[in-house]
Amino acid sequence: MGQTKIAVIGGSGIYEIDGLTDARWIDVDTPWGAPSDQILTGSLDGVDMAFLPRHGRGHVHSPTTVPYRANIDALKRIGVTDVISVSACGSFREEMAPGDFVIVDQFIDRTFARDKSFFGQGCVAHVSVAHPTCPRLSDACETAARATGVTTHRGGTYLAMEGPQFSTLAESKMYRDSWGADVIGMTNMPEAKLAREAELCYASIAMITDYDSWHPDHGEVDVTQIIQTLTGNAQNARDLVSKLPKLLGATRQDCPHGCDKALEYAIMTAPDKRDPELVAKLDAVAGRLLG
Repeated sequence: MGQTKIAVIGGSGIYEIDGLTDARWIDVDTPWGAPSDQILTGSLDGVDMAFLPRHGRGHVHSPTTVPYRANIDALKRIGVTDVISVSACGSFREEMAPGDFVIVDQFIDRTFARDKSFFGQGCVAHVSVAHPTCPRLSDACETAARATGVTTHRGGTYLAMEGPQFSTLAESKMYRDSWGADVIGMTNMPEAKLAREAELCYASIAMITDYDSWHPDHGEVDVTQIIQTLTGNAQNARDLVSKLPKLLGATRQDCPHGCDKALEYAIMTAPDKRDPELVAKLDAVAGRLLG
């Protein structure tokens, strides 16, 4: 049992949390470099909160250049227990319409130019991401989303592409028809994998902005359309976030799904073979087992 600390990683269009008390932006140093930005900390309804703009304020990071390892390490380092991702996504499903929320539960990772693990030569670890999101945290996100009045879909497969360009028509049709993906975005991978390595509960809320390029009645993705939809839905997303502290509570039990023990049997390298420099860098992520 411990204290809950909720972090929101905000994607395109989400750059703040409303209503925080004792709000301040703090610098957090990590062995993996600087996070995307300072982290906004405070409390809401008696629960500690943190907010990290994934692309940085002013949208300075592309999906590829987001410092994912530094972001997750920084959140773990300041005591975060639960991470909620909010991100703009395209939809492959007619019923998942622009303006809707999708509580994502699966991913297909098509990114290729990003560091995807805290571990490597000198300290090898293999965590399971068979179920990459936390059902307990997703339950809270679904309840909060529905309370905003926004049409909310529980469950969906997120296709993570490298970007920054949007899909070709052929790719869009393949992801939808052959691969069975439901939404497409550029930022939840390797974020979700790294959160699992850091033993953080992770949930993903996709804000649908468009129908990608597969939809015969909507044509190609238009950034102007995306921004308009995001602007309209940003307040709904902030309303959703504002409901999470009461749902999750200030006192935190162990995760019933084992997210907070993901490394328990994952580290493979024998203690006498571990690289001291890498072990030192893992102090926040894996200090529970390596300290």
